[in-house]
Amino acid sequence: MPLYDYYCSANGQTVEVRHGMLESVETWGDVCELAGLEQGVTAAEAPVERKVSAGVPLTGRSTSSGADSGPAPCGPSCGCAWDA
Repeated sequence: MPLYDYYCSANGQTVEVRHGMLESVETWGDVCELAGLEQGVTAAEAPVERKVSAGVPLTGRSTSSGADSGPAPCGPSCGCAWDA
């Protein structure tokens, strides 16, 4: 299951939660339930916003010697240091 970051403007917190791609997370109560957090003083009905987070390659590329030299380049449009 993928990880998602949700921001709650009512309390200023961003929380990372794991859930299915088709699952809907719309409120602070939803986030707390999925993350196993105490709701605190923030209303369960407080809306949350899913934030876009960058994916991180988890596998390395192989060199001709077979040694792992780190993550593979993201691609020509990414702009990260691996594209340099």
